[in-house]
Amino acid sequence: MSLLREFQEITQQVAEAISAALQIETEIVDDTMTIIAGTGKYKDRINTKEEGGEVNAGYLYGRVLTTNQPFFIEDARSDPSYDPSVLQGVTEELAELCTPIHYKGEVIGVIGLIAFTETQRRLLIHNRLPYLTFLQRMTELLTGKIAEQEAWNEWKKTFTQLETLIESIHEGIIAIDERGLISNCNKTAQQLIQKNKKELIGTPLQTIWADSPMLQVLETGVGYVEQEEIYRLGEHDMHFIVTARPIRVADRVAGVVASFRRMADMRRLAYVLTNEHKDLYFSEIIGKSRSKSLVIKQAEQVARGTSNILITGESGTGKGMIAAAIHSASNRRDGPFIIVNCGAIPEALLESELFGYVAGAFTGAKREGKAGKFELADGGTIFLDEIGDLPLHLQVKLLHILQSKQVERVGSNQLIPVNIRVISATNKNLEEMVRNREFREDLYFRLNVIPLHMPPLRERVEDIPLLMDHFLAKYRELLGHPILDFTPEVRALFMHYHWPGNVRELENAIEYAVNMEVSPYIGLDSVPVRIRQHHSVSGITGPGEADQPLKERLQRHERQILYSMLQQYGYSLEAKKLVAEKLDIGLATLYRKLEGHKLLNAEKVF
Repeated sequence: MSLLREFQEITQQVAEAISAALQIETEIVDDTMTIIAGTGKYKDRINTKEEGGEVNAGYLYGRVLTTNQPFFIEDARSDPSYDPSVLQGVTEELAELCTPIHYKGEVIGVIGLIAFTETQRRLLIHNRLPYLTFLQRMTELLTGKIAEQEAWNEWKKTFTQLETLIESIHEGIIAIDERGLISNCNKTAQQLIQKNKKELIGTPLQTIWADSPMLQVLETGVGYVEQEEIYRLGEHDMHFIVTARPIRVADRVAGVVASFRRMADMRRLAYVLTNEHKDLYFSEIIGKSRSKSLVIKQAEQVARGTSNILITGESGTGKGMIAAAIHSASNRRDGPFIIVNCGAIPEALLESELFGYVAGAFTGAKREGKAGKFELADGGTIFLDEIGDLPLHLQVKLLHILQSKQVERVGSNQLIPVNIRVISATNKNLEEMVRNREFREDLYFRLNVIPLHMPPLRERVEDIPLLMDHFLAKYRELLGHPILDFTPEVRALFMHYHWPGNVRELENAIEYAVNMEVSPYIGLDSVPVRIRQHHSVSGITGPGEADQPLKERLQRHERQILYSMLQQYGYSLEAKKLVAEKLDIGLATLYRKLEGHKLLNAEKVF
């Protein structure tokens, strides 16, 4: 498309202005010999071709385009080089004055004054020089308008591209003018502030973000990068990380533009980039026992909710696995899963690790401060393992977070809103700790909204073979050892062993055995000593036991029961009293049986 056709409306306005001023018909053609604009009969011929559409045919407009020179035809009807219609004897024009239209060094068309009457012809003859000058000025006016429109179109295109770019940015963008009024924002900003653009534009920033450092940038001209800012607008809490820069016009600060993101989103991104936590699902938790299936079913059911969960059970039963599976099955699965071992962090550091701190809160604190685990878990789940080890003075602060969903960093009085789900776990008896005033009762009820209990391995013996095969396959591949299976004696031993360390102890035992075994089958010699000694102490005889008489079998099982109880409760006098009470026998009877089975001093073996 020719340039004049792109600006046909402007070109037509110029043609009409010339005719109105000179009272002579005007025609404008482009460099393809197409009539773009005209008055009188030429108006009806707009978008048709002149001179057969041939630039090099040798006629008037073609010569103007090729020679870049103006021409004056005094007697058009007698000039065969004027137009093809002259040769056909049908031309109506008497005379014509025309000149090229220049734009950026190129001839883009021709503008002509055409006389159809003798009066108009005499005017052209007597005024051809001033009329030519007038036409040239009008071509300059036309090209100036074209340049102006092109610049406007280019600016509009650039503005649209910039606007599209700003709208496509995931960060919120907000700008204020020199008076501190909001002058622009993108859709992300509207969503984060929870106000539409019409409400924001023209509003003082102070009413949206009270005491925003952006207002200081207006005064000082000094911007800032990734600064944490917290605001509250009505019931809406805003916790952002903000970068602001001044807008300078002729060495004067004419406004400020800022980009901002939710702090929770920034932490979630940091978590995804730096955390190696693998999603764990219920289907990956091994076990088919009734007790294990029941707790998984309960966990699957409560995973969809938001209530706090307390997981109890002995050490090594898989409380952390259940917690991770609950998170993966919840609607918070895309958020962080933050694990805190309350018993592994020194008490002096536990408060700052959990709740964070501000700059200068204590000696050695980072200059920029630090977010705590609760802030890092915003939008996700925090797993507080060994919650029974949490000191009393921190229990108060944890209770406040559970009630208010707000965190107060060490050294600060500013509350930071957090959206978290708390899953806690313990191998201690929290109810007894509450009775002994070692654990706050109000906190216990806040944590124990949904209780889940992980059964010990000795109560789900049918899961042991599955776990053995799973861990054998795991460490066989990990260590590159071509072990095929366990010997029957080892399988029998593992099935009868008490497993005080539960699944964790079983896994460690198999890892040890795979490292130590040199034959294709794991035998007793490759089993850890503490477990191997159980073979002789408990009297396990292996696969030939089916041939033993009933009395011997009963004695063997009685021995196993007694040994398991001692393993569970200990060998002290108080422990033996408890064992006797559990078995509903007298203490003297218990001692007689232990003596008979040679278990009175069984603890010395370990």
